[in-house]
Amino acid sequence: MQISRVAKMAEPSSSVFPELAPVEEVKRSASDRLKLPPKLRVVPDPPGQSGTAHLRANVLSFSNIHRFGDLWATFMRARKAVFIDRLKWSLPEHDGMEFDQYDTPYARWIVVHAYGEIMAGVRLTPTTAQVGMHSYMLRDAQLGMLPSIPSDVLFFEAPVEDRIWEASRLFITDAVPSDRRTQVQAALMNNFARAARAEGATHVIGIVPAVWSRWLRRLEMGAVPVGPRFSIDGTRSQAALFNVLKQGV
Repeated sequence: MQISRVAKMAEPSSSVFPELAPVEEVKRSASDRLKLPPKLRVVPDPPGQSGTAHLRANVLSFSNIHRFGDLWATFMRARKAVFIDRLKWSLPEHDGMEFDQYDTPYARWIVVHAYGEIMAGVRLTPTTAQVGMHSYMLRDAQLGMLPSIPSDVLFFEAPVEDRIWEASRLFITDAVPSDRRTQVQAALMNNFARAARAEGATHVIGIVPAVWSRWLRRLEMGAVPVGPRFSIDGTRSQAALFNVLKQGV
């Protein structure tokens, strides 16, 4: 699809979602956004159930990965196991780790783990990021820079706003048994919402599996589809917009 078609169809995000109009009280100074807690809470076990008490959720950045030993490297190896080994996506890899052009100092990685084993994770990137020719995944895709993602991935023009961050590389590993997936999903989504709010975000936009609507309803997480369904190397996906102001409070 030609980029010119996208430019013609795209609308500013604020016109599609009026609630995203600038709100001064949600803005934070740059110094406040840098004060990101290294440890995040994990959702408590549902009444009558146990099994998540030993889960840990950490937010990693280039400035704090040295505090967590080899957790970041283990996390990147888990990404390879999921996206390259299991899903067969064509992605860069080295030393057993999957990575791409968006794993930069702008990024934050939310890692859910238990006794050193990675359970789940997601990467957050500000929509204001700019590294060379790249910004963030959805915007670069809309500009025709990512052949594996269609340029009409969004119904509107990709936002560039301080209070909107992007979520990408969201996954849950095969190490999570089926009877614990809901608890791990809740830990991941609640903690990624807290991490986004810590950076001053009110909303997060990102590509999620096409079945997202079913399990997000189970987690009572507010999200709406903001693009058509499409396939990435055989995996059905869709862009969604998350309101993180109330999730994981």
